[in-house]
Amino acid sequence: MSILKSLSAQLDSLTAADRQIAQFIIDHPNEMLGMSSAALAEATGRSQSSVVKFSQKLGYGGYQQLKLAVNKAKALEGHAPAGVIHGTIDASDSYVTILQKLIGSKLLSMRETTAANGEETIDSALDALVGARKIQLAGVGASSLVAKDFSYKLLKLGRTVLLDSDPHIQSSHASALDGSDVLVALSHSGRSVEILRIAELAKQRGATIVSVTGLQPNPLLEMADISLYTVADEERVRSSAITSRDAQLMLMDMLFILLLRRQSDAYDYIHRSEAAVTVLKA
Repeated sequence: MSILKSLSAQLDSLTAADRQIAQFIIDHPNEMLGMSSAALAEATGRSQSSVVKFSQKLGYGGYQQLKLAVNKAKALEGHAPAGVIHGTIDASDSYVTILQKLIGSKLLSMRETTAANGEETIDSALDALVGARKIQLAGVGASSLVAKDFSYKLLKLGRTVLLDSDPHIQSSHASALDGSDVLVALSHSGRSVEILRIAELAKQRGATIVSVTGLQPNPLLEMADISLYTVADEERVRSSAITSRDAQLMLMDMLFILLLRRQSDAYDYIHRSEAAVTVLKA
C-alpha cells in the first residue's frame, strides 16, 4: 500500500504534531518531494527533529527514505491499466464510465490490499492456520459470504472449520474454543457488535485471533493476535459492500493458495474432493 494511502488511513490516530506533517504530505506530495526536512518543518510549523522522528515512526531510516516512498507512491498513480479510471461513481455517470470506475475501484482495492499485508504477517497467519486444531470463521453481512467461501476452501484441505450465519451460534462456537484453535474474524469496519463479542469470547478461551479489518484503528484490531488488512474505496458513499468484499475475497484466496503450498498433503485432499464431486456431476 502506498505511503499516501497509509497516512490518510492513520490520520485520525496521529498526534497533533504528526498529523500536521502527514496532512501536508497528503495535500502537497509533489511540493514535499522538493523540500528538505528543514523546509518541511518550516512549512508545517514543526521542528526539523520532529520531521525526522515522524519519518522514523513510519518505519523509515530517515526523511530521505520517506521522500523515496512518497516519490514511489506518486509514480504508481500513473500506472493504472489502460482505459481504466478510478473514482467514486456518481448518478450522472454514463454506463461506460460506471463500468470503468467500478473495474478501477476493484483493481485498486485488491492491489492495495496486497500491498498492505507484509509477507511476515501473512506467514504468521499461515502458521496459525496450519497449526490449528479447529478454525472458526466469523463474519456478518457481506463478510459472512466471504467467510463461507473461505470455509469451503478450508474444508477441501481436510481442516475442521466452524461457521454459521447465526451470530448466536457463532458465539457458542467461540465459547468452546481453546488455545489450540484459531478464530478468523472478518469485519471491514472492525466495529461489528456481533464480531466483537465473538472475538471477546475466543480471547477469553485463549484462542489465536486473526483479524481482517480496514486500516483505520478499531476495537477488533486491538484484540487480534495477528492483523490482516483490507483496503476499500467505500468511504464517501457506501450503498453496499463491494470493494471491501472483493478485498476480503482476494486476501482469503491468497491464504488458501499459500496453504496449498504449505500443507504437505493438500493436493491429496483436493483430488479426493474433486473425485467425490465428479460422481455427483456424472
